[in-house]
Amino acid sequence: MQPSEPSWKSLSSEERLQRRWATVLEPGLQFASPEAEADYRARVARLKTTILLEGTPDRVPACAITQFYPSFRAGLTPYEVMYDYEKAAEAWLACNRELQPDTLMAPLFSAIPGRAYDLLDVEVLHWPGHGVRKEAVFQYNEQEWMLEDEYDLLIDDPTDYLLHVYLPRVAPGMGGFSKLTSPLDMIEIVVAPPYLMRWADPEVVESVEKVIAAGRECGAWGGVHYPLLGQLVAEGIPGPMTSMSLAPFDFIGDTMRGTRGILMDMFRQPDKLLEACDRIARLCVKWVTRNANPHTGPLVFIPLHKGAGGFMSDEQFRTFYWPSLRAVIMGLIDDGFVPYLFAEGSYGSRLEVIKDVPAGRTLWHFDDTDMRRAKDILGGIACIQGNVPLSLLNLGTPEQVTEYCLDLIRTVGPGGGFILDAGAAIDEAKDANMEAMLRAAKEHGWY
Repeated sequence: MQPSEPSWKSLSSEERLQRRWATVLEPGLQFASPEAEADYRARVARLKTTILLEGTPDRVPACAITQFYPSFRAGLTPYEVMYDYEKAAEAWLACNRELQPDTLMAPLFSAIPGRAYDLLDVEVLHWPGHGVRKEAVFQYNEQEWMLEDEYDLLIDDPTDYLLHVYLPRVAPGMGGFSKLTSPLDMIEIVVAPPYLMRWADPEVVESVEKVIAAGRECGAWGGVHYPLLGQLVAEGIPGPMTSMSLAPFDFIGDTMRGTRGILMDMFRQPDKLLEACDRIARLCVKWVTRNANPHTGPLVFIPLHKGAGGFMSDEQFRTFYWPSLRAVIMGLIDDGFVPYLFAEGSYGSRLEVIKDVPAGRTLWHFDDTDMRRAKDILGGIACIQGNVPLSLLNLGTPEQVTEYCLDLIRTVGPGGGFILDAGAAIDEAKDANMEAMLRAAKEHGWY
C-alpha cells in the first residue's frame, strides 16, 4: 500500500505517525533471541515515549551519533571502510555490539562506496585517497557550483536543472547529461526523434555507462550494509531513522551556491533566494514522501548547517532560514514523520523561533546550545538530544565525561524529553569515553 492510496490519505497525521511507530515496534523479522526481542521492545518504547513527549520513560535513552568512529575503534582507516565493505560491516557490527546504544549506529552516511564516486569523478567531495589522505574523513569541496544567475533555472524546473546543469558540473562522469533536453520533448510523441537521438550521443552513452557502473557498485555496497542493519535490529537495537532531507537554505547553500555565494545572495538578490527556498521546500518534502510507504520509519534526519549563530543574524534566520525549513517540517509531520533536526553549532538565539512547531512532533539534536535554556523553552514542545562535546570525548577522561553527562541528566532529564548523546557526529574519540557516556544514561538515567 502506497501513501497515495485513499486508505492512507484518509488517515490523520497522528494516525499516520502511530502506524509508522507500530512498524518500528513490529519490524517483521525473527529476533536473535528472546533477550534481544525484550531489549528491542524496551528500547523502542523508551524512544517513542521520549521523542513524542508521551510521558516519562523508564530511563534516559543512550545514543551515539557517529560518523567514522566505528572504523577508528576497529583500527581501520576511513579509506579502508569506504573501499572494503565487508571490513566496514564488521567494524560497525562490533561497535554496536560492544556499546549497545538505544538506536543503532549505521555506516550509511560515512562508509560510503568510494569506487562509485571514483567512477563518476565527483568533484564536489574530497574523500580518502581522492583529495584527502587515506587516514582522513571526507570533506566537501565548497565552490559556487550553481552560478548566481541560475536561480530562475532552478526555480522553474529543479529536476531539469539538477540533471542537465548541476550534476554534470559537480561530477564530470555525468557530463554527457548536459547534452540532454527536457522530457517535455516527449509529450507530443511524434516529434520525439530529436530528443531520443541525444541518448545515442557518445558522451551521453559514456555517462550512462558510468552511472550504471556506479549503480552496480552501490548495489554491492548496499548488499553488505543493509543486511547489517537488519542483523542489528534482530539483535535488539532499533533503527527508526530511515530517511533524510534538508533545510531549503542549506539545499541551495551547502553544495550549490556555497557559503560565500548564498550569503552574498541574501544582500544582492534576496527576493530570488526566498523564492528559490519556497520552491525547494516542496521538493524537500517530496524527497521523503515520494519514496515512503506506511512502513517507513518515523524519523527523518535533517542536518542543519547555515542556520547556526555566527552564519546569520536572528533577523536573517527568521527571514531566510526558518520559514522554508518550517514548511518542510510541517509537510513531513503531515505524512506521519518526526523531523530529526540536527542543529550543528549554536542555536541559543534561535530557540524562541523554532518552538513554533506542533508539540511532540520534532526532535532537536543540539551541538553547542545551552541545554538548560533549551529545556526551559522547548520543554513540552520538542524532545532535545545531544550536547556532550566532541572535545571532551576526544581529550577528556572517563570521569570528566561521566560528570558532564550526569549534570545533563540531572538538569534537563527530569520529566522526559531528553536523549543523551554527543553534540556532533563522532569521528575520533577515546573508547573509554564513549563507553562512559552511554553508561551514564544506563546506570544513572532511571526515573
